[in-house]
Amino acid sequence: MLPPEDAHARGGPLSEDAVRSADFARFIAQRNADEFVVEQLEADVGRLARMYVSHPLMEQYVEIRRLRDGIFDLLRGRQHPRQTADLYLSASRLCGLSAHVCLDLGAYDSAATHARTARACAEAAGHEGMLAWVRAVESLIAYWTGRYEHAARLAQAGRRHRVSGSIGARLASLEARALAMVGDSAGALAALSDAERSREAISGRDEVLGVFDFPAAKQFAYAGTTLLAVGGQEHVQRAIVSAETAIRLYRSADGDDQSVGDLFAAHLDLASGHLLLGDLEGTEEMLGFVLQSSPERMSASIVRRLTVLGRELEGQQYGGAAQAAHLRERLQHTAVRVSLPAAHPPELPT
Repeated sequence: MLPPEDAHARGGPLSEDAVRSADFARFIAQRNADEFVVEQLEADVGRLARMYVSHPLMEQYVEIRRLRDGIFDLLRGRQHPRQTADLYLSASRLCGLSAHVCLDLGAYDSAATHARTARACAEAAGHEGMLAWVRAVESLIAYWTGRYEHAARLAQAGRRHRVSGSIGARLASLEARALAMVGDSAGALAALSDAERSREAISGRDEVLGVFDFPAAKQFAYAGTTLLAVGGQEHVQRAIVSAETAIRLYRSADGDDQSVGDLFAAHLDLASGHLLLGDLEGTEEMLGFVLQSSPERMSASIVRRLTVLGRELEGQQYGGAAQAAHLRERLQHTAVRVSLPAAHPPELPT
């Protein structure tokens, strides 16, 4: 029998096996991302998420897509497993931002596609909080496509994830608003109470702010919309208080936290509340903030609200009042301006 060193010299099977092991060690070392790359991507995602609620949409879309596609390319390569999980989480958030872009532009099918990819990436990352957040986006998409019962079910599904932060309050608020739209007043009011309890139970802060957190101001805005849909003078009065609180909180927040879309929505809810109480003067005053704003800041959901409010002004109870007709004309004019190509430039890169 040959001594071990002679077997090695002859390149025997043990030596060949060791070469394969060494090759695999080099394969493990070949990574296209390190902790610094991951850290920078997370910082970029956080910045975009914070800016999203307060800056013009098209200023950010190009960077959202560039970063998202860059992470897709990295994930097709090799990283340490911990970094792979972090990249999947950032990819999920960027797909979530992409879904929001499409949602705000009224491209609901594309929004749903991005949301599904966001959910797949969140699954790969094993991140319960992000999975719950994606359900919230999917609930929004269902809501704005008129599938209110499905929107409520998606919000309920999101609430089954074990999460921390403000996502529980968001999902309960979404469920409440959707249930109110299908006439389930008791369910809507119960979900609003759940949202309040979730708010009180929050410990710590959300991992990423902006689009990914759910500030108290936004919760008051959602509550106002829900209470208007529930109807009845008492709930309309509560809706007005909620919308006024949302506006006050947003205006006292830092600039990047002042959600333009939610400010529009709260003002429109205030206008609707005053209209339901027969106060045309109050309706016109609340509409001023929206009607005097730049059309490129308005999302598809705001246009929908403008259109609905315009139809409500056609009601017989206003008896063809000149003020109602004037307001209706201004609403229609603004909706047309927002729908023009200049409001949402079609220069998305291909």
